Amino acid sequence: MKNFKINKQPEKVVFCKLCVYSNQKVVPSTIKNDKKDHSNRNFLRFNKDGVCSACELILRKKKLNKKNNIDWEKRENELRIILEKFRSRNGSFDCIVPGSGGKDSVFQAETLKKKYGMNPLTVTFSPIIYTDVGMSNFHKWSQNGNVNNFLYTPSGKSYGKLVELSFKNMLHPFQPFIFGQRHFATHIAIKLKIPLIFVGEPHSEFGSDQDEEDLPYMLERYYSKNNNEKINIAGLETKELINKHKINFSDLEYFLPNDINLIRENNIKQYFFGYFEKMQPQENFYKAAKITKFQTSPERTEGTYSKYNSIDDKIDGFHYWTSYVKFGIGRATEEASNELRHGYISRDEAVNLVKKYDGEFPKKYFKEFLSLTNISESEFYEIVDSFRPDHLWKKVGNDYRYGKNWQLKNLLK
Repeated sequence: MKNFKINKQPEKVVFCKLCVYSNQKVVPSTIKNDKKDHSNRNFLRFNKDGVCSACELILRKKKLNKKNNIDWEKRENELRIILEKFRSRNGSFDCIVPGSGGKDSVFQAETLKKKYGMNPLTVTFSPIIYTDVGMSNFHKWSQNGNVNNFLYTPSGKSYGKLVELSFKNMLHPFQPFIFGQRHFATHIAIKLKIPLIFVGEPHSEFGSDQDEEDLPYMLERYYSKNNNEKINIAGLETKELINKHKINFSDLEYFLPNDINLIRENNIKQYFFGYFEKMQPQENFYKAAKITKFQTSPERTEGTYSKYNSIDDKIDGFHYWTSYVKFGIGRATEEASNELRHGYISRDEAVNLVKKYDGEFPKKYFKEFLSLTNISESEFYEIVDSFRPDHLWKKVGNDYRYGKNWQLKNLLK
């Protein structure tokens, strides 16, 4: 096994005293060029008391709420002023809501439409392989939620090749979808001249830069590129994907960010809806179930304890499991940390959930993943093991199937 190391990844593992995140957690970054060496990553910050920056933010918000220092009425008025600038007077679309028909995007579109009288266009960048429940919920969004939608589905051959290369080069099979999800809305905004876009929670909710936590909008650098800047997808430059792997530029276009000059010429602005309206996962789920008859998965999601979070894509489980391999943080850690910070569960409950479910292998769609990426099972494990950081993992046996022969050196307590 090669000695895989991500630049800036802390050697000593430290767990947050309030949630179940560790300092191995990667936080939202402005970096768009995810190269093979993973050289540009930001990791969760911890204060001197051993509390992570994501928890610090929630503590500050709770304190402000308790003292009524967050003036939600004022923020609503700010939103109304923004909406009036863009409101359609002739029935045309006046804002864009990217999403899949899941709980958060349903809540945003419904609130903009019913509470604020806007006419949102919803846009969806297709999952890599739709689950049955994901496709069902997507169709219910338009049918029962009474919204219009543009669904973009990339070429299956090109999409599959990008997933394969992302897995082999970066152990990040979900990266192509993340790129498409991040950039597709701005392409539609420019083409249809609808400059107002609403996304969900601010990045600071996930431990990103503290100086961004009070911004109601997303900084341009997250969804645009400088003129002539080279963008890497799947660890490779666009030119190499076109010349060596024979992927047409038209197949790549909507994965790519627009030039910042084009963004500014079209006055594109992305606002965090969660800045103006309280967005909480469980409440959004209940609202979505009422609005669109949103369905949960018929069974518990592999790697965690929930049935309603991120259930659209059959490749989703491999995104969380490969993250577990590289950072020791799996799907249960992500969900338990979020629910713990918002007061739904205690830390003891979160710890127990992480111990029980984190790192569970996504067996259900394993054969489909191998078929999509055109690799064998033995090659799959060989690639995975080459990305295990030495400071996180130790070998404990010979049963390599589903990663059973590896164990984390630092366990959550």
